[in-house]
Amino acid sequence: MALSRVQVTDFRCLHSVVLDLDPEFTLISGPNASGKTSLLEAMYVLGRGRSFRTRRLEHLIRHGAERFVVFGEVDTATRRVPMGVEGSRAGVRAQIDGDRPASLAELALQLPVQIIDPEVHHLIEEGPSRRRRFLDWGVFHVEPIFVGHWQRYQQALKQRNAALKSRQPRGVVTVWDSDLARSGELLSAARTRYVAALGQPAQAIAHNLLGMDLALSYRSGWTKDQDLAEALQASWHHDQESGATQVGPHRAELSIRLDGTLVKDRISRGQQKLLAAALLIAQIKLFPQDSPVQPSLLLDDPAAELDEERLAGLIREVSAQSVQLIVTTLHGEFPAFGRPGRSYGIISGKIEAA
Repeated sequence: MALSRVQVTDFRCLHSVVLDLDPEFTLISGPNASGKTSLLEAMYVLGRGRSFRTRRLEHLIRHGAERFVVFGEVDTATRRVPMGVEGSRAGVRAQIDGDRPASLAELALQLPVQIIDPEVHHLIEEGPSRRRRFLDWGVFHVEPIFVGHWQRYQQALKQRNAALKSRQPRGVVTVWDSDLARSGELLSAARTRYVAALGQPAQAIAHNLLGMDLALSYRSGWTKDQDLAEALQASWHHDQESGATQVGPHRAELSIRLDGTLVKDRISRGQQKLLAAALLIAQIKLFPQDSPVQPSLLLDDPAAELDEERLAGLIREVSAQSVQLIVTTLHGEFPAFGRPGRSYGIISGKIEAA
Protein backbone atom coordinates (compact mmCIF):
# COMPACT_ATOMS: atom_id res chain seq x y z
CA MET A 1 0.00 0.00 0.00
CA ALA A 2 1.08 3.62 -0.43
CA LEU A 3 0.44 7.34 0.00
CA SER A 4 -3.27 7.84 -0.73
CA ARG A 5 -3.76 11.55 -0.05
CA VAL A 6 -1.55 14.60 0.43
CA GLN A 7 -2.53 18.11 1.51
CA VAL A 8 0.01 20.92 1.14
CA THR A 9 -0.33 24.35 2.74
CA ASP A 10 1.98 27.37 2.27
CA PHE A 11 4.81 25.34 0.77
CA ARG A 12 6.92 27.35 -1.73
CA CYS A 13 4.44 28.57 -4.40
CA LEU A 14 1.66 26.25 -3.19
CA HIS A 15 -0.98 27.99 -1.07
CA SER A 16 -3.42 25.11 -0.54
CA VAL A 17 -3.32 21.93 -2.62
CA VAL A 18 -5.03 18.56 -2.07
CA LEU A 19 -4.36 15.43 -4.14
CA ASP A 20 -5.77 11.94 -4.01
CA LEU A 21 -3.08 9.61 -5.32
CA ASP A 22 -3.32 6.33 -7.16
CA PRO A 23 -1.48 3.42 -5.48
CA GLU A 24 0.24 2.62 -8.79
CA PHE A 25 0.61 5.65 -11.09
CA THR A 26 -0.28 9.33 -10.74
CA LEU A 27 0.63 11.86 -13.45
CA ILE A 28 1.02 15.59 -12.77
CA SER A 29 1.47 17.87 -15.78
CA GLY A 30 2.06 21.57 -16.23
CA PRO A 31 4.41 24.18 -17.69
CA ASN A 32 7.76 25.14 -16.20
CA ALA A 33 7.59 27.05 -12.88
CA SER A 34 4.00 25.88 -12.29
CA GLY A 35 4.73 24.12 -8.99
CA LYS A 36 5.24 20.52 -10.14
CA THR A 37 8.63 20.09 -8.49
CA SER A 38 7.45 21.88 -5.34
CA LEU A 39 4.61 19.38 -5.05
CA LEU A 40 7.01 16.44 -5.28
CA GLU A 41 9.31 18.20 -2.82
CA ALA A 42 6.45 18.46 -0.32
CA MET A 43 5.81 14.71 -0.60
CA TYR A 44 9.52 14.08 -0.10
CA VAL A 45 9.54 16.28 3.01
CA LEU A 46 6.59 14.28 4.35
CA GLY A 47 8.62 11.06 4.10
CA ARG A 48 12.04 12.45 5.05
CA GLY A 49 11.55 15.52 7.22
CA ARG A 50 13.86 17.47 4.91
CA SER A 51 14.07 18.71 1.32
CA PHE A 52 16.11 17.30 -1.55
CA ARG A 53 16.60 20.83 -2.93
CA THR A 54 17.76 22.94 0.02
CA ARG A 55 19.00 22.73 3.59
CA ARG A 56 17.43 26.07 4.48
CA LEU A 57 14.00 25.50 5.93
CA GLU A 58 12.85 29.07 5.39
CA HIS A 59 13.10 28.57 1.62
CA LEU A 60 10.21 26.09 1.82
CA ILE A 61 7.78 28.52 3.46
CA ARG A 62 5.54 30.41 1.04
CA HIS A 63 6.30 34.13 0.89
CA GLY A 64 4.21 35.94 3.50
CA ALA A 65 3.43 32.81 5.53
CA GLU A 66 4.90 31.82 8.88
CA ARG A 67 4.99 28.05 8.37
CA PHE A 68 4.25 25.26 5.94
CA VAL A 69 2.24 22.12 6.61
CA VAL A 70 2.29 18.87 4.64
CA PHE A 71 -0.31 16.33 5.70
CA GLY A 72 -0.68 12.86 4.26
CA GLU A 73 -2.57 9.62 4.65
CA VAL A 74 -0.79 6.33 4.02
CA ASP A 75 -2.68 3.11 3.35
CA THR A 76 -0.84 0.21 4.97
CA ALA A 77 -1.69 -3.48 4.74
CA THR A 78 -4.01 -3.10 7.74
CA ARG A 79 -5.24 0.50 8.00
CA ARG A 80 -4.86 4.15 6.98
CA VAL A 81 -2.19 6.10 8.91
CA PRO A 82 -2.29 9.93 9.08
CA MET A 83 1.03 11.78 9.24
CA GLY A 84 2.19 15.34 8.92
CA VAL A 85 5.18 17.65 8.91
CA GLU A 86 5.12 21.31 9.93
CA GLY A 87 8.03 23.62 9.24
CA SER A 88 8.68 27.10 10.58
CA ARG A 89 11.76 29.20 11.20
CA ALA A 90 11.94 27.52 14.60
CA GLY A 91 12.40 24.08 13.03
CA VAL A 92 10.49 21.00 11.90
CA ARG A 93 7.82 19.11 13.81
CA ALA A 94 6.31 15.81 12.75
CA GLN A 95 3.32 13.74 13.80
CA ILE A 96 2.50 10.14 12.97
CA ASP A 97 -0.90 8.68 13.80
CA GLY A 98 -1.48 11.43 16.36
CA ASP A 99 1.87 11.06 18.16
CA ARG A 100 5.15 12.93 17.99
CA PRO A 101 7.89 10.57 16.72
CA ALA A 102 11.13 10.27 18.68
CA SER A 103 13.03 10.97 15.46
CA LEU A 104 12.22 12.28 11.99
CA ALA A 105 13.65 8.98 10.71
CA GLU A 106 10.37 7.36 11.77
CA LEU A 107 8.63 9.20 8.92
CA ALA A 108 10.43 6.91 6.48
CA LEU A 109 8.87 3.84 8.08
CA GLN A 110 5.42 5.07 7.06
CA LEU A 111 6.37 6.75 3.77
CA PRO A 112 9.54 5.40 2.15
CA VAL A 113 10.10 7.86 -0.67
CA GLN A 114 12.82 8.33 -3.29
CA ILE A 115 13.14 10.83 -6.11
CA ILE A 116 14.77 10.83 -9.53
CA ASP A 117 14.89 14.41 -10.73
CA PRO A 118 17.00 16.47 -13.17
CA GLU A 119 19.49 17.11 -10.33
CA VAL A 120 19.89 13.43 -9.40
CA HIS A 121 23.47 13.52 -10.71
CA HIS A 122 24.45 15.28 -7.47
CA LEU A 123 24.48 11.84 -5.84
CA ILE A 124 27.56 11.11 -7.96
CA GLU A 125 28.98 14.59 -8.35
CA GLU A 126 28.86 15.90 -4.79
CA GLY A 127 30.85 14.87 -1.72
CA PRO A 128 30.61 11.67 0.36
CA SER A 129 27.94 12.96 2.77
CA ARG A 130 25.21 12.69 0.13
CA ARG A 131 26.18 9.09 -0.63
CA ARG A 132 26.24 8.28 3.09
CA ARG A 133 22.65 9.54 3.38
CA PHE A 134 21.73 7.40 0.38
CA LEU A 135 23.21 4.32 2.06
CA ASP A 136 21.68 5.02 5.44
CA TRP A 137 18.14 5.31 4.03
CA GLY A 138 18.53 1.90 2.44
CA VAL A 139 20.14 0.23 5.46
CA PHE A 140 17.42 1.62 7.72
CA HIS A 141 14.72 -0.22 5.76
CA VAL A 142 16.63 -3.49 5.49
CA GLU A 143 17.87 -3.46 9.11
CA PRO A 144 15.51 -1.26 11.19
CA ILE A 145 17.76 -1.58 14.26
CA PHE A 146 20.35 0.43 12.32
CA VAL A 147 18.71 3.75 13.23
CA GLY A 148 19.51 3.12 16.90
CA HIS A 149 23.20 2.57 16.11
CA TRP A 150 23.19 5.71 13.96
CA GLN A 151 21.56 7.85 16.65
CA ARG A 152 23.93 6.65 19.38
CA TYR A 153 26.91 7.26 17.14
CA GLN A 154 25.77 10.79 16.26
CA GLN A 155 25.18 11.65 19.91
CA ALA A 156 28.61 10.39 21.00
CA LEU A 157 30.28 12.14 18.06
CA LYS A 158 28.55 15.43 18.89
CA GLN A 159 29.73 15.27 22.50
CA ARG A 160 33.27 14.24 21.58
CA ASN A 161 33.59 17.01 18.99
CA ALA A 162 32.26 19.59 21.45
CA ALA A 163 34.95 18.55 23.93
CA LEU A 164 37.62 18.73 21.22
CA LYS A 165 36.45 22.14 20.03
CA SER A 166 36.57 23.56 23.57
CA ARG A 167 40.11 22.16 24.00
CA GLN A 168 39.24 19.82 26.85
CA PRO A 169 41.99 17.49 28.14
CA ARG A 170 42.35 14.04 26.60
CA GLY A 171 40.67 12.31 29.53
CA VAL A 172 37.50 14.37 29.03
CA VAL A 173 37.44 13.87 25.24
CA THR A 174 38.07 10.13 25.25
CA VAL A 175 35.27 9.37 27.72
CA TRP A 176 33.10 9.19 24.59
CA ASP A 177 35.40 6.80 22.73
CA SER A 178 33.81 3.59 24.00
CA ASP A 179 30.28 4.54 22.88
CA LEU A 180 31.60 5.99 19.64
CA ALA A 181 33.61 2.87 18.80
CA ARG A 182 30.85 0.40 19.72
CA SER A 183 28.05 2.12 17.79
CA GLY A 184 30.39 3.05 14.95
CA GLU A 185 31.50 -0.55 14.40
CA LEU A 186 27.86 -1.72 14.32
CA LEU A 187 26.87 1.10 11.97
CA SER A 188 29.77 0.40 9.63
CA ALA A 189 29.11 -3.36 9.58
CA ALA A 190 25.48 -2.74 8.59
CA ARG A 191 26.54 -0.40 5.78
CA THR A 192 29.09 -2.94 4.55
CA ARG A 193 26.45 -5.68 4.38
CA TYR A 194 24.10 -3.36 2.54
CA VAL A 195 26.66 -2.33 -0.08
CA ALA A 196 27.44 -6.00 -0.72
CA ALA A 197 23.73 -6.72 -1.26
CA LEU A 198 23.22 -3.59 -3.38
CA GLY A 199 26.07 -4.40 -5.74
CA GLN A 200 24.38 -7.12 -7.79
CA PRO A 201 21.10 -5.36 -8.72
CA ALA A 202 22.93 -2.05 -9.20
CA GLN A 203 25.42 -3.69 -11.55
CA ALA A 204 22.66 -5.23 -13.67
CA ILE A 205 20.65 -2.00 -13.89
CA ALA A 206 23.72 0.14 -14.62
CA HIS A 207 24.73 -2.24 -17.42
CA ASN A 208 21.26 -1.96 -18.94
CA LEU A 209 21.28 1.84 -18.73
CA LEU A 210 24.93 2.62 -19.47
CA GLY A 211 26.41 -0.49 -21.04
CA MET A 212 29.24 -0.36 -18.48
CA ASP A 213 30.37 -2.56 -15.59
CA LEU A 214 29.60 -1.08 -12.18
CA ALA A 215 31.45 -1.98 -8.99
CA LEU A 216 30.59 -0.68 -5.50
CA SER A 217 32.69 -0.83 -2.36
CA TYR A 218 32.48 0.72 1.10
CA ARG A 219 35.34 2.57 2.77
CA SER A 220 34.67 2.69 6.51
CA GLY A 221 36.38 5.96 7.40
CA TRP A 222 39.39 4.46 9.14
CA THR A 223 42.22 2.12 8.12
CA LYS A 224 41.44 -1.56 7.60
CA ASP A 225 44.21 -2.83 9.88
CA GLN A 226 42.65 -1.23 13.00
CA ASP A 227 39.36 -1.39 14.80
CA LEU A 228 37.65 1.93 15.44
CA ALA A 229 38.81 2.17 19.06
CA GLU A 230 42.43 1.79 17.94
CA ALA A 231 41.91 4.27 15.12
CA LEU A 232 40.55 6.86 17.56
CA GLN A 233 43.62 6.50 19.76
CA ALA A 234 45.97 6.76 16.78
CA SER A 235 44.18 9.88 15.53
CA TRP A 236 44.29 11.76 18.84
CA HIS A 237 46.88 14.39 17.86
CA HIS A 238 45.18 15.00 14.51
CA ASP A 239 41.80 15.33 16.23
CA GLN A 240 43.27 17.70 18.81
CA GLU A 241 44.82 19.93 16.16
CA SER A 242 41.68 20.09 14.01
CA GLY A 243 39.18 20.31 16.88
CA ALA A 244 37.06 17.48 15.44
CA THR A 245 37.05 13.68 15.18
CA GLN A 246 38.83 12.69 11.97
CA VAL A 247 38.07 8.95 11.84
CA GLY A 248 34.84 6.99 11.92
CA PRO A 249 31.71 6.25 9.85
CA HIS A 250 31.02 9.98 9.49
CA ARG A 251 34.09 10.00 7.20
CA ALA A 252 33.03 6.92 5.23
CA GLU A 253 32.60 6.81 1.45
CA LEU A 254 30.72 4.72 -1.08
CA SER A 255 33.27 4.04 -3.79
CA ILE A 256 31.80 3.76 -7.29
CA ARG A 257 33.67 2.48 -10.34
CA LEU A 258 32.57 2.08 -13.95
CA ASP A 259 34.69 -0.22 -16.11
CA GLY A 260 37.26 -0.20 -13.33
CA THR A 261 37.61 3.60 -13.10
CA LEU A 262 36.41 5.83 -10.28
CA VAL A 263 33.47 7.80 -11.64
CA LYS A 264 33.83 11.20 -10.00
CA ASP A 265 34.57 13.87 -12.61
CA ARG A 266 35.17 11.23 -15.31
CA ILE A 267 31.75 10.68 -16.82
CA SER A 268 29.31 13.04 -18.51
CA ARG A 269 26.35 14.70 -16.81
CA GLY A 270 23.96 12.37 -18.64
CA GLN A 271 25.94 9.32 -17.51
CA GLN A 272 25.97 10.63 -13.92
CA LYS A 273 22.20 10.96 -14.05
CA LEU A 274 21.71 7.42 -15.31
CA LEU A 275 24.20 6.00 -12.82
CA ALA A 276 22.49 7.76 -9.92
CA ALA A 277 19.11 6.51 -11.17
CA ALA A 278 20.51 2.98 -11.34
CA LEU A 279 21.61 3.18 -7.70
CA LEU A 280 18.22 4.49 -6.57
CA ILE A 281 16.30 1.86 -8.53
CA ALA A 282 18.56 -0.88 -7.15
CA GLN A 283 17.87 0.45 -3.66
CA ILE A 284 14.13 0.15 -4.27
CA LYS A 285 14.68 -3.38 -5.57
CA LEU A 286 16.21 -4.29 -2.19
CA PHE A 287 13.23 -2.92 -0.28
CA PRO A 288 11.78 -5.66 1.99
CA GLN A 289 8.94 -7.53 0.31
CA ASP A 290 7.14 -8.06 3.62
CA SER A 291 6.93 -4.34 4.42
CA PRO A 292 3.38 -3.09 5.17
CA VAL A 293 3.97 -0.19 2.74
CA GLN A 294 5.58 0.02 -0.67
CA PRO A 295 8.07 2.70 -1.71
CA SER A 296 6.88 5.81 -3.50
CA LEU A 297 9.10 6.81 -6.41
CA LEU A 298 8.87 10.42 -7.54
CA LEU A 299 9.97 11.12 -11.11
CA ASP A 300 10.38 14.81 -11.87
CA ASP A 301 10.39 15.44 -15.62
CA PRO A 302 12.23 12.20 -16.45
CA ALA A 303 12.69 13.21 -20.10
CA ALA A 304 14.96 16.13 -19.17
CA GLU A 305 18.51 15.80 -20.59
CA LEU A 306 17.99 12.21 -21.78
CA ASP A 307 17.78 11.08 -25.39
CA GLU A 308 15.00 8.73 -26.47
CA GLU A 309 17.08 5.57 -26.12
CA ARG A 310 18.27 6.33 -22.60
CA LEU A 311 14.84 7.54 -21.51
CA ALA A 312 13.33 4.28 -22.77
CA GLY A 313 15.90 2.31 -20.76
CA LEU A 314 15.11 4.29 -17.62
CA ILE A 315 11.38 3.76 -18.09
CA ARG A 316 11.87 -0.01 -18.53
CA GLU A 317 13.83 -0.25 -15.28
CA VAL A 318 11.38 1.88 -13.30
CA SER A 319 8.38 0.00 -14.67
CA ALA A 320 9.85 -3.30 -13.49
CA GLN A 321 9.80 -2.21 -9.82
CA SER A 322 7.01 -2.58 -7.27
CA VAL A 323 6.50 1.07 -6.43
CA GLN A 324 3.91 3.78 -6.26
CA LEU A 325 4.89 5.99 -9.18
CA ILE A 326 4.26 9.75 -9.17
CA VAL A 327 5.48 11.45 -12.35
CA THR A 328 5.60 15.08 -13.47
CA THR A 329 5.79 16.13 -17.10
CA LEU A 330 5.42 19.22 -19.26
CA HIS A 331 2.77 17.43 -21.30
CA GLY A 332 -0.65 16.07 -20.40
CA GLU A 333 0.34 12.46 -20.90
CA PHE A 334 3.24 10.03 -20.51
CA PRO A 335 2.14 6.92 -22.44
CA ALA A 336 5.35 4.99 -21.79
CA PHE A 337 4.16 4.28 -18.23
CA GLY A 338 0.68 3.30 -19.35
CA ARG A 339 -2.57 4.92 -18.34
CA PRO A 340 -2.36 6.75 -14.99
CA GLY A 341 -4.85 5.92 -12.28
CA ARG A 342 -5.09 9.65 -11.53
CA SER A 343 -4.05 12.71 -13.56
CA TYR A 344 -3.69 16.34 -12.54
CA GLY A 345 -2.80 19.58 -14.23
CA ILE A 346 -1.05 22.36 -12.32
CA ILE A 347 -0.64 26.03 -13.29
CA SER A 348 0.72 28.80 -11.04
CA GLY A 349 0.49 26.58 -7.97
CA LYS A 350 -3.15 25.66 -8.53
CA ILE A 351 -4.05 22.07 -9.34
CA GLU A 352 -7.06 20.44 -10.95
CA ALA A 353 -7.98 16.88 -11.85
CA ALA A 354 -7.32 16.22 -15.54
